[in-house]
Amino acid sequence: MPLYHTDDQAMLRDTARPFIADTAPVRHLRQLRDSRDPTGFSRDVWKQFAEMGFTGILVPEAQGGLGLGHVEAGIVLEEIGRNLTPSPFLTTAVAAVTALKTSATLGAEWLPRIARGDAIVALAIEESAKHRPDRIALKAERSGNGFKLSGTKQFVLHGHVADMLIVAARTAGAVGETDGITLFAVPKNAANLSADPVLLVDSSLASHVTLDGVEVDADAVIGEVDGGWGPLASLLDAGRVGAAAEMLGVGGAALDATVDYLKTRKQFGRLIGEFQALQHRAAHLYGEMEVARATVLKAAQLLDADDPRAELAVAVAKAKTGRACALAVQEGVQMHGGIGMTDEYDIGLYMKRDRALEEFFGDARYHADRVARLNGY
Repeated sequence: MPLYHTDDQAMLRDTARPFIADTAPVRHLRQLRDSRDPTGFSRDVWKQFAEMGFTGILVPEAQGGLGLGHVEAGIVLEEIGRNLTPSPFLTTAVAAVTALKTSATLGAEWLPRIARGDAIVALAIEESAKHRPDRIALKAERSGNGFKLSGTKQFVLHGHVADMLIVAARTAGAVGETDGITLFAVPKNAANLSADPVLLVDSSLASHVTLDGVEVDADAVIGEVDGGWGPLASLLDAGRVGAAAEMLGVGGAALDATVDYLKTRKQFGRLIGEFQALQHRAAHLYGEMEVARATVLKAAQLLDADDPRAELAVAVAKAKTGRACALAVQEGVQMHGGIGMTDEYDIGLYMKRDRALEEFFGDARYHADRVARLNGY
């Protein structure tokens, strides 16, 4: 598989780039933040994403989508990252769709709604400060014809406005085991379900979700009872490569803003971009971002091909992109000097989004460890 886009993928990029830049640029994020918008994103923009076909990229054509792949989803996510566009695209149109495609009944109900932009799906996976999907402890006990869910979840993006939550629960086994995990589709109006939204560093909203004996029927199970690790792993890998693609946009925009600043800012009577030390740092950063771009494209291609090497490639992509993007925003702030720390300049907003994306679906250290383990070390 060549590490470049096909003509159709390049056409999608050429469509998505100006659309997102015009519809939801960085000032759109600022408006939502400064107005303390209680939703955390624009539903009007979400509907426009649907009209463009973006929300249905991974949805099969038979269910109203485009039937495309993770490479195409990554193209849209990179533009979302480049513009810091607040959107449930990553969690709903990428990760949740990947899980729902494994369930014929739930997929038939929810995938067309997602493709139309009529539904938001949140992921209730995390239970601690760091990403540890094998440490799921939320209990799901048999109750009549279904289950009763009890426990708490952290960092549930858009959980306070979601139409449905995908909840990972333990139906058997001990904490730390992958066997005995089951995924459930829990509607937002379920009794004894509450979501308390909190503001994250990047101005997005995530919820602490409490399930106090929430009852669901057997049809709410995604996949098999006690066998939810398979769809959960697919969901997570889709989210990981998607988050890495968005980080490419964040890091790429930070790099572009920094290079532009080097070309215009003068010090000691010279453009600071003429100083060799800064040129070397910018060149190094460019190289790191290009390597990261290759890892993300390769991982997405392998996911689309159902290649068994995809799991390793996704871990490599998330680890490498996490470090490259962190370098991009840190160098950007430093080379902007003191004004890089002010809210007047956008570079600080890119740093904040990088910090959030770094933690979503596992940070660079988590995935570096996964790379080592998958290679037998």
